Amino acid sequence: MTPPAVHDPRVRWRAFSVCLVASFMTLLDVSIVNVAIPSIRTGLHATQSDVQWVLSGYALAFGLTLVPAGRYGDARGRRNVFIAGLALFTVASAAAGLAQHATWLVAARLVQGGAAGVLNPQVVALIQQLFPPAERGRPFGLMGATVGISTAIGPLLGGLLIQFAGAQEGWRWVFYVNVPVGIAAVVLGWRLIPPRPKERRRRESLDPVGVALLGAGVLLVLLPLVQEQQWPGQEKWLLLIAAAVVLAGFVGWERRHARHREPVVDLGLFQLRSYALGALIGLLYFAGFTAIFFVYTLYLQSGLGYSALLAGLAVTPFALGSAVAATVGGRVVNRFGRPLVAVGLALVVTGLAGIAGAVSLVPGHAAPLATAAPLLLAGLGSGLVIAPNQAITLSEVPPRMGGSAGAMMQVCQRIGSAVGIAVVGSVFFADLAATGGHWSQAFRVALIVAIGLVLVALAAALTDVFSGRRTTRQRTPDVHRPPGAHPFEPVPDRRRRP
Repeated sequence: MTPPAVHDPRVRWRAFSVCLVASFMTLLDVSIVNVAIPSIRTGLHATQSDVQWVLSGYALAFGLTLVPAGRYGDARGRRNVFIAGLALFTVASAAAGLAQHATWLVAARLVQGGAAGVLNPQVVALIQQLFPPAERGRPFGLMGATVGISTAIGPLLGGLLIQFAGAQEGWRWVFYVNVPVGIAAVVLGWRLIPPRPKERRRRESLDPVGVALLGAGVLLVLLPLVQEQQWPGQEKWLLLIAAAVVLAGFVGWERRHARHREPVVDLGLFQLRSYALGALIGLLYFAGFTAIFFVYTLYLQSGLGYSALLAGLAVTPFALGSAVAATVGGRVVNRFGRPLVAVGLALVVTGLAGIAGAVSLVPGHAAPLATAAPLLLAGLGSGLVIAPNQAITLSEVPPRMGGSAGAMMQVCQRIGSAVGIAVVGSVFFADLAATGGHWSQAFRVALIVAIGLVLVALAAALTDVFSGRRTTRQRTPDVHRPPGAHPFEPVPDRRRRP
């Protein structure tokens, strides 16, 4: 039985606001640390490997815990899982700020990433639980704005904290800033988020074998990507073959397990065109989207000698554009559907091409000023991609499966981010070495690769647009399925019985 949406708008919007704050904190920590790396290396005498694990360990733990946490929230109640993940994230943030050596900081970041992976699937599922389908566009729009703003504003906020707290110890405040916000969010979340409906409180299978196989498969995919710079040689890519074998075993197990009990991921989700193509678009877009800020921050700080604060200010136009467009996109997504996502992707491609052109025409320290307008355009496009794509992708998913379905979407996004940083970063560093330190050219070449990834996402969106139109024209009524029945609901057997 699917729990009904909360009828009182004040209750659901107060609950959602807590979810939004928690989600902002966890996604902010993906990018805010980038500008703090020089400060961390100085303060803790961290090695390059330590720094890589501070950055990638968070993403790795985040990706590993998403699906099992989403499934656990679906089965046992989302509020309690959300509060537990938020409390653990707050404690881990305090531990990271108190770190006395690099190993301590890496361990805290792993716990912090795992906690982020626990609470984030509950946010997507709570949107589906709190709001009826016709009203989900706006909260998904605000969620998309949160993703865009947190990713883009992270370097700016990190730069401000380091500027005011000092280069030696300023990096600690990058983590401390989460503590008071996290404590307040835990208290408010417990008070404002509705508990699980009593009629739903039954024990459900958590599918531990499926969880273990999926976790191992995701780990084998992400490890060679996040360690691409630290593990020399080509042998590390053999882990991708092992990942394919493990994930094939996961698919086989889930098909068998689904005959008897609830699986950790219902593979029937991928039979929905909206879900399958939406997850693919998310993976490809995040591969290009996340990598842009990775190489741009390197270009500004290491290539042009910008401070952490100025580097953060340079990406502000993207954050502003993304915030505005995501709010609007969430409100109109039900009207325009996937074509809105395609328009957003086209704007991102145009904006990135404009950035590459600006860097070519205005080299040197004036380049960030020339990139402000195309960054704003790319941000506007991004706002029309993330939130609308998420709303469309989950539009046919039953609320009872919202946690695991939303978590699987975020796993695709985390894998996309890791792939993008590995591929675009490798191209960037290779061109930098080949040209003897020509930062502008290396940045332009990296941008071309990012544009290619976004173009493939655009092709997937257009495929969904045109195949959807053909399906609409060719669709015939299903005489066996009752009107309004959900695609995942069983079709009643209407055969004559003896």
